[in-house]
Amino acid sequence: MKAEFLFDFGSPNAYVAHTQIPGIESRTGITVEYVPVLLGGVFKLVGNTSPMEAFKSIPAKRKYFSRDIRDWVEYLDIPFRRNPHFPVMTLGIMRGAVALLGTDRFADYVESVFHAMWVDEKKMDDPAVIEEVLTAAGFDAQAIFARTRDPEIKRKLIDYTQAAVDRGVFGSPAFFAGDRQFFGKDRMHLFEAAIMRGK
Repeated sequence: MKAEFLFDFGSPNAYVAHTQIPGIESRTGITVEYVPVLLGGVFKLVGNTSPMEAFKSIPAKRKYFSRDIRDWVEYLDIPFRRNPHFPVMTLGIMRGAVALLGTDRFADYVESVFHAMWVDEKKMDDPAVIEEVLTAAGFDAQAIFARTRDPEIKRKLIDYTQAAVDRGVFGSPAFFAGDRQFFGKDRMHLFEAAIMRGK
């Protein structure tokens, strides 16, 4: 059974899901593959919008959506602070994820960037801030920046995003257990159950 987590650092719901992946891996014995996608690109390709944009004319729904993330982080007992710079342009840090995909530092990069975004409230579309975060985590920030300018890395992020849309993805977080898609942090139990059935 192939299990995948399609993510963009700019989604607070993807952060919540990320914190739960280790538990799923431990209980199922399956390694979940992280797949970087550009959420803005997904939205553009499928004609979707962010929840805050979609709900802007429905104050009660916007208020509920804001409270929902707080309920989840309290329920799961995970660290979280709403980023005051939200929404953050994630193109640079998503290219960084693509650049490190398949290396032994990919997991460290993902954890460091998610933590910076949704715990430390960092403005992760500011190159100086990104450099500070990556350097503190033991990365050669300038080397990563150089990779993110590589046309091959840029193309791979575009390709991953298009491939996700071709599979029916319309937002983040999205999960695949084999060919079956599950969307949202509140469907992770169904994702886990599908992995167990498919083992």
